[in-house]
Amino acid sequence: MAVLFIPREPGDETRVAATPDSVAALRKRGLQVTVEPGAGLRAGYRDEEYSAAGATVGAQGDADVRAQIHLPALEEIGALREGSSLLSFLWAPENPPILSALAARRISAFSLDGIPRTTRAQAMDVLSSQASIAGYRAVIAAAARLPRILPLMMTPAGTIRPARFVVVGVGVAGLQAIATARRLGAVVEATDPRPETKEQAASLGARFLEVKGVEARKGEGGYAAEQGDEYRRAQAALLAEAFARADAIVTTALVPYRRAPITVTADHVRSMRPGSVVVDLAASRGGNCELTEPGKAVERQGVWILGEEEWARTVPAHASDMLARNVQHILLDALDREGAFAWRLDDEIVAAALVTHGGEIRAPGRPR
Repeated sequence: MAVLFIPREPGDETRVAATPDSVAALRKRGLQVTVEPGAGLRAGYRDEEYSAAGATVGAQGDADVRAQIHLPALEEIGALREGSSLLSFLWAPENPPILSALAARRISAFSLDGIPRTTRAQAMDVLSSQASIAGYRAVIAAAARLPRILPLMMTPAGTIRPARFVVVGVGVAGLQAIATARRLGAVVEATDPRPETKEQAASLGARFLEVKGVEARKGEGGYAAEQGDEYRRAQAALLAEAFARADAIVTTALVPYRRAPITVTADHVRSMRPGSVVVDLAASRGGNCELTEPGKAVERQGVWILGEEEWARTVPAHASDMLARNVQHILLDALDREGAFAWRLDDEIVAAALVTHGGEIRAPGRPR
């Protein structure tokens, strides 16, 4: 019977890779689970809850599988049992030394950021689940900073106009940002180089800002591609007017394994009203706003620019719940009826996300 180990995440990471509910589901399939003491505290889960769900609270030992969120340090890799498995964010194309260390210990490393965006993989897609949380949090953070309320309000003293949001990037995070802002009563405009997102944005009540006259490059795996100079200039001109009248901008534009594209320039920020807010969900990849300082909230020309690097961890309870379910589905997919754990190398999800196995470096992760 295989043993899974869940560590306490280091540093500022508040989430955890397993919850008592996911532990109970894994135990039903025969997987033994050991949880490091205090692993779930910052997400709201006590050690006693893990014990009640069937986990052992203790040290890693000779675990067969380790599941975590943070990129493993070299010393952590050295502590893994040779030939065991690791589930983690690995950002494989950007971390050759980590891959080499994993391969040297014959670790089967499953990269959580390498899961393909296919129908069957939806239940395992950690990036999408965390992006949805981030899109929600972006709007709440903007609302908390704004010196005005979001909804239209009719009062005896007169009418309060609704706040105006612009969402850049209509992926998972962008759609959730649109939906949240609309639920709170804001007027929302949205833009994305992928034409298929126009209908999705409109279905949630957003006005779509479409770049015309320039063909957008097509991306892979459900992601937008990095656009050329001509498109970026046309987009900047289109957005200039929308940004100038916006109370809040939420940027979500990401290209896998590359620096985030700049969609909000310093000139755009200067055109915004004092008290406005830019929430940059791409801050961990350098930022979509030219003035973003990753990890910081800064004020420039009276405009707040929020550069939190991982928005999902600001709501660790639900973020952990969703992430743990993703991890649960990955693990259950690799378990047989007796609780034995083995990767199925011919599976399309495993083929995309298993970056080291049997001493070799395999897949590079999501399409670049």
